[in-house]
Order: sequence, then structure tokens, then C-alpha cells
Amino acid sequence: MELGNPIAKGNTAAIYLHDNKIIKMFNDYLPETESFNEANKQKHAYSCGLPVPEIYRVAKINGKQAIMMEYVKGRTLGDLLFENRDQAEYYLDLSIDIQQKIHRVIPDTIEPMYDKLSRQIATAAKLETRQKSYLLKKLESITYENRLCHGDFHLFNLIQSDKKIVVIDWVDSSAGDIRADIYRTYLLYSQRSLELAELYLRLYCEKSGLLRADIFQWAPIIAGARLSETVSSENAERLMEIINHDYPF
Repeated sequence: MELGNPIAKGNTAAIYLHDNKIIKMFNDYLPETESFNEANKQKHAYSCGLPVPEIYRVAKINGKQAIMMEYVKGRTLGDLLFENRDQAEYYLDLSIDIQQKIHRVIPDTIEPMYDKLSRQIATAAKLETRQKSYLLKKLESITYENRLCHGDFHLFNLIQSDKKIVVIDWVDSSAGDIRADIYRTYLLYSQRSLELAELYLRLYCEKSGLLRADIFQWAPIIAGARLSETVSSENAERLMEIINHDYPF
């Protein structure tokens, strides 16, 4: 299949627009189950009535595992924000309304957050054995009600179309604590702008009644899990500082 040049590239896949459909083609180093796992998570979100691109099929295309899905024409809220920086609160407010809608869903057939975070912490090469043990015990000690969590929620994963805002990239979604999902978003924003991260957190707490301290109990766990990800733009020293701030030794 002739796909031309990708319209976007990420850490795990390249995105193509073909025949008015999106084709997400995964990198070769990923497990053969990657496309099925991501497609199933997105299908689950779609089945819950959330604004998510419809999955058409999972297939091998040009020898690579791929997902073919609905094309949503529009621009990300992140792009719109950077063109209208004085509208940061407006765009974050829109995004939080959507994130809260996701967080109200009680999921069934989706990966538990506990399993996902445990696996990531266990495979984080920069963590010492005793640090891993501490983070895993801390993870085990937190009680919560399972809710649907996107896992990579930020303005660049929200597309403003003519009719609605659509949420993309569900590969990191799980059933877990919304406070962990909120901190993950905070962590992603703080990588680029602490001011934006703080504004997001303040707005979410005001809308939800959650306390900053309850959200920040997840800080070392989420930072430790992120160390397992191959994200070139992330600063490992920054993540270790977050972990060591909480680490009792």
C-alpha cells in the first residue's frame, strides 16, 4: 500500500492519512500484540460513549502492524493554545471537562493501572532495587475506586473538530485512580511549563473538590513509571528528583 509521507511521528508509531482514514503504523521493536492492545482500549472508550475515533480494523500493512481508524479533521487544543496563549485557562477548562467525563466511567475490560505501573517500575533501569521496592509498596498501599484513566491526557491529544473535541492516543489507558491520572497530566505539562501545570492542577481541584496533597501522593510512583518510557524529551534527572524527594533514605 502506498501511504506517502507520515503526517505525524511519535515514539512508537507513524501516522498516515490514506483514503480519508488514519493509519497508525507501529515501530518494529514493539511486541506483536501492541496494535491489538491499543485498538481494544480505544474500542472500549468508544463503547462507553466517549468522543473517540472509531476503530475500523487492525491489520498488517506493508509488513508492519497497524490500526486503521476514523479520521477526525481539526486541530489540537495544544496548537490552538500556542497561537492564543492568553486563552490557556479557557483551553484547560475545556480539557478538564472532558477528562472528568472520562473519569466518571467505571471500566470493565481494560488493563488495571496497578499492573501497568508495577510493570513499568520493575523495568525502569535507572531505579535501584530498593527504590523499586519502595515505590511498589507505596503503590500497593493506596486505596481507590477503579475509574477509566487515559494515561496520556494533554492538550495535544485533544482534537477540535467542527462538531466536538475528540480524544486520541488511548494506548496508556487503564482502570485505576483518577488522582494518578491527574498527576500524570500535571507531570507532562510541567516538563514544558510549570506555570501551565499549576494552572491545570488548580482548575481541576476547583472543579472536582480534590486536594493537591491527595493527587501528589502519586508523584514518586508516576515519575518512577515514566522512567521506563523511551521519551527523548523527558529529563530522567527531573524524574529522579521527584522520586528522591519522597524517598526516605
